[in-house]
Amino acid sequence: MYTNPADPSSRPGVTVPDLRRMKTAGERIASLTAYDASFARAMDAAGIDAVLVGDSLGMVMQGGTNTVSVALEDMVYHSRCVAKGLRSALLIADMPFQTYASPERALDAATALLAEGLASMVKLEGAGFVLDAIEHLTTREIPVCAHLGLTPQSVLRMGGFKVQGRDAKAAQALLTQAKQVEAAGAQLLMLECVPSSLAAEITRSISIPTIGIGAGPECDGQILVSYDALGINTGHRRPRFVKDFLKGRDSIEAAFNAYVSEVKSGSFPQAEHGYA
Repeated sequence: MYTNPADPSSRPGVTVPDLRRMKTAGERIASLTAYDASFARAMDAAGIDAVLVGDSLGMVMQGGTNTVSVALEDMVYHSRCVAKGLRSALLIADMPFQTYASPERALDAATALLAEGLASMVKLEGAGFVLDAIEHLTTREIPVCAHLGLTPQSVLRMGGFKVQGRDAKAAQALLTQAKQVEAAGAQLLMLECVPSSLAAEITRSISIPTIGIGAGPECDGQILVSYDALGINTGHRRPRFVKDFLKGRDSIEAAFNAYVSEVKSGSFPQAEHGYA
């Protein structure tokens, strides 16, 4: 899809249907988070397929202990900034805590992220009541990325950032939820901090692409928080699934190029970056 890495302008824009075609073709999807135009521009030039404006900005940019305090206005602002730095990568924006507590609220928030934030897809965490919101959005022409496993907006209920789906009952529940979000219309699924074997099973069991973060090497694609991928100290514990791609390299651009290359080749992540 990226025909000339030396010339970013040669790359056609990545679309939502392209992601499914990449899964079918066995082409790994490379994704990172971004919060501003400059980083977005460097990622786009490196050949990143999808850029996520994550509510992780509440932790890595705003200094919070979780993502719960991030406002919709924050997400719209940062999404619009990132959009200005992209030419080809697909732009996905997180929907903040409680903005999809009902289908009607979800539609209002998602409309703002697409119309004002210039995103091409929104991301929602969880299943259950969230399925109604996913269906409400997708039937109204708003592409949705679902998010299962460790869902950071649920950290208060979970009691911290913990691996999900380790026992048989929890694993079966996540597999069921993955099929449910697909049936509700989601066109992409992020899996965070789940055992590698479970992520592989989910990836084989659904037709939409999976993007892993701490979910092992067999997802259809990978994502990292960009600050983690650059080894920046954000004041939070470094997860085991993180790799510092800036180490040994002389520029951020080189780090992003290395990340794309390793994701595409399948050399990242390795087994040690996942969970049993």
